[in-house]
Amino acid sequence: MTIITSRSNAKIKAARSLRGRKARQKSGLFLVEGIRHIGEALEAGADFQSIFYTTDFLRSDYAHKLIADASQAGIPCYATTGEVFLSLAEKEKPQGILAVINRPQLDLNDLNPENFPRGVALVSPQDPGNLGTILRTIDAVGASGLLLLEESVDPYHPTAIRASMGTIFWHPVVSVKFKAFASWVQQHPYNVYGTSAQSSIDYRQVERYQMPNILLMGSERQGLDQIHMNLCHSLIHLPMHGRGRSLNLGVAAGVMLFDMMDKQDELDTN
Repeated sequence: MTIITSRSNAKIKAARSLRGRKARQKSGLFLVEGIRHIGEALEAGADFQSIFYTTDFLRSDYAHKLIADASQAGIPCYATTGEVFLSLAEKEKPQGILAVINRPQLDLNDLNPENFPRGVALVSPQDPGNLGTILRTIDAVGASGLLLLEESVDPYHPTAIRASMGTIFWHPVVSVKFKAFASWVQQHPYNVYGTSAQSSIDYRQVERYQMPNILLMGSERQGLDQIHMNLCHSLIHLPMHGRGRSLNLGVAAGVMLFDMMDKQDELDTN
């Protein structure tokens, strides 16, 4: 077994460059670090380009099996020294395994109420941790996937992937301009529920959510603009009783998604 010992190795340099958004966008590749995340990606059938690992840090039998399975499936697996691996890893105490994966090529027109009945759309989210958290919540409530409208944080930012806990590999994530999103919504029988402090409807007053639906939420800073609210069939607010005027986007999405899950379940069984 050949071990990569140089941080200047071409494969190592190419993988390291993927820490930056520009390199990820240009190459269509992204990095995934950690045993659980790589395991989820493999199980979900993600398109792997390569795996890097080091026995200096890798202690998990499960991780060694992942490498063996990946190698048997034809995925190039490269052993490195601990020092070289540290030049790739973002974690302070890396688990010793990292993968380079091809970004899924998804288009909004591939989605419809049959394969995407309960979606979430975010207008210009900027925090990768929030994005990953929302993906994790989408998975928890059995929703379909995530639409990112206008200029937003890269969903394949390492922080977003970690925060998603591997759920990003199981749900479609599509970036699209708001105009195209609005046209797509109008082509299908979606019910768009928006959240806005300007709404007079407390989310607890909503008796049920019509299917299929999209939860539309604004950015961390600005919320929804009037053009976004005009697309909504209903506008809902989350009451604030303290001094703060807004919730963290990931928290607000979680409240709404669990409420929608509960009230959709009632509708589906009647």
